[in-house]
Amino acid sequence: MTQLASGHTVEVLEGEELEHQERDFQGYTNGLIRLNPGRWLFPADYTKFADSLFKFKFRESDVVVMTWPKCGTTWMQEIVWTMRNNPDLDHPSASQTLFARSPFLDSDMFELPKNVPPIGDGNFFIEAFKVKCPGKDPKDGIMLQLSEAIPDPRTIKTHLPFSLLTPDLLDTAKVVYVARSPKDVVVSYLHHCRLFLLQDFTGSLDQFVQYFLDDNLAYGPYWLHMKEAWEKRDHPNMHFVFFEDIKTNTMLELHKLNKFLDTNLTEEQLQKVAHYTSFSEMKSRVEKNFVPEFVFNKQVLSNDGGFFRKGVVGDGQKRLNPEQQAKVDQWTKKHTQDFGASFKYSSCATLLRSKLC
Repeated sequence: MTQLASGHTVEVLEGEELEHQERDFQGYTNGLIRLNPGRWLFPADYTKFADSLFKFKFRESDVVVMTWPKCGTTWMQEIVWTMRNNPDLDHPSASQTLFARSPFLDSDMFELPKNVPPIGDGNFFIEAFKVKCPGKDPKDGIMLQLSEAIPDPRTIKTHLPFSLLTPDLLDTAKVVYVARSPKDVVVSYLHHCRLFLLQDFTGSLDQFVQYFLDDNLAYGPYWLHMKEAWEKRDHPNMHFVFFEDIKTNTMLELHKLNKFLDTNLTEEQLQKVAHYTSFSEMKSRVEKNFVPEFVFNKQVLSNDGGFFRKGVVGDGQKRLNPEQQAKVDQWTKKHTQDFGASFKYSSCATLLRSKLC
């Protein structure tokens, strides 16, 4: 049995379980694995990069934006990068695609669709890599090597949990962790998995809810991902924030980030950041250049929207039927009560808000 540098062992999915995954997630064409302990689920190609990801050298000037998928990572990475690099909205790199200046560290494990255009024909992943990593081999990880190559101060995005990254991460760099209500996560992640051909989910909402409840979605289990971060919330280099609070109290949360990041921005600069990184602004500015359309399911894109879909609080309660909501509530209570978590589905959903503030 393969053992990774993180100490996790690799279990290859086989038989009926693999058949179900590959039937419903048609983008998973190279198989799937689990890492134990934790039962973390990933495409099989994760093993190509696992040790390099675990040994990735973070710097004191780094800020790592960490979330489980669809908890607001892209939004937060743009907020952090803008606060640190572009508070007056005049940085020359601001027009670059998001992932060229703020890479998604662990995304190389996802296999690009077969119709990816050749170099120089719209594949911005390769184009950015050619410029920033001359002489390097893309097979060793485009985003991994871009993360190494971008200049300080680096803002790096990851969906990996703490246990799969270097143990000294918080003693070296700052981490901004974003949590979100499970109901909204389910609905947003469903759209993501249907939209992106890298996953290409073709099943029903009810089936997707069950995948979530069984911790059988890529990057799962969400509760353990969050627990690992929650237990580190008091570290001076850790900022634990909630998607719902950023949406409903944007300026308050930007002031907290301003203090945590030591950016010393003025009120006027923070107002600029708030407007520049608002959902409507990011949708109009970023999405058209965010990801090439060859990675999208065009029917889903046309019918249900793109990567920036709604960005609202409470959509899970609207989309999930009462039975599905009850199941997610039961899952939440079961998996979070051991570390004291309690989500609230109000206009300002938080997790143990009183202890955080």
